[in-house]
Amino acid sequence: MDLQVDLGDLPVDTSAPILVTGATGYVAGWIVKALLDAGAIVHAAVRDPGDTAKVRHLAEAADASPGTLRLFASDLMREGSYREAMRGCRIVVHTASPFTRTVRDPRRDLVEPAVHGTRNVLRTANDVETVERVVLTSSVAAMIGDASDILRVPGRTLTEESWNTTSSLTREPYSFSKTLAEKEAWRIAEAQDRWRLVTVNPGLVIGPALNADPTSESFTILRQMIGGEARFGAPRVAVAVVDVREVAYAHLAAAFLPEARGRHLVVAESTDIVDLARRLLPAYGTRYPLPRRAVPKPLAVAFAPAVGLERGYLRRNIGFALRGDTTKSRKLLGVRYRPAQHSMEEMLDRLIRAEAPKPHS
Repeated sequence: MDLQVDLGDLPVDTSAPILVTGATGYVAGWIVKALLDAGAIVHAAVRDPGDTAKVRHLAEAADASPGTLRLFASDLMREGSYREAMRGCRIVVHTASPFTRTVRDPRRDLVEPAVHGTRNVLRTANDVETVERVVLTSSVAAMIGDASDILRVPGRTLTEESWNTTSSLTREPYSFSKTLAEKEAWRIAEAQDRWRLVTVNPGLVIGPALNADPTSESFTILRQMIGGEARFGAPRVAVAVVDVREVAYAHLAAAFLPEARGRHLVVAESTDIVDLARRLLPAYGTRYPLPRRAVPKPLAVAFAPAVGLERGYLRRNIGFALRGDTTKSRKLLGVRYRPAQHSMEEMLDRLIRAEAPKPHS
């Protein structure tokens, strides 16, 4: 298993510390590790530096690298809480934002942390004179709401010009939160001229986690795949996927390449949930009750409430191809995408090692 981010000849500047917010997260952990491996000083902003279980993988990465890790307590909702961590940094990588589909109050649990947190970090960047560039982890969700929206996109292909115009608090609130957060980031960035904003817009992130208890929605989907909930079939919900190591690389290219600017769609493949599960069958099909067939769309829609899904969501997300033009990320950032097959196998292997789910008989 490849537990490195191949930075190639990327010009990583280690002369000043680099701030990474939400540093215990799935993507952020790989960004931190790559920076440490490059010999950088990383200011890792986390909710609780004293939570040894949450920060253990970061400490282990630091111990095995020439870089230096410094932990800082920060909170998306607390004004000024990133100031100490940002002091002396030229690069800020803002990854912190909630990613889940199961929330009680979308405004409180998704929109407010995403938007207020982004505003909090970027306003602090306005005040910290050393900051030269901010890299924001956005999402393909800020480019499109539901898969069916691709029918209204020019050429039916997502590009960096695409914006999500259909999500709301009641329809795909996670996508709504990412859209509002990125728009707020551009509003703040365009009101000043000292630092540059660059965004990375990945699809559904897959691949191995560094932390033992990953909470990203990607792992919720994977646990459902191996848990038997869809052993008799799953809906072909459209997704665009990308490996976590490519996403980490894209962030660092966005941070350090002089020509990097604007938005960057970062997607390896357009696929669906059933196809992703089938990628695991050769290696894991005899051990876990993976879904092997697609549930016809009318049947999936009819039975959606019984499995906790909205009928409208399935109508809008089954049977559509989420095509994206990744020319910019390939040519300007130098991202080289690996096959989803490898990403899925390594993702499950790491999950099995961490959680040891019981194989079925």
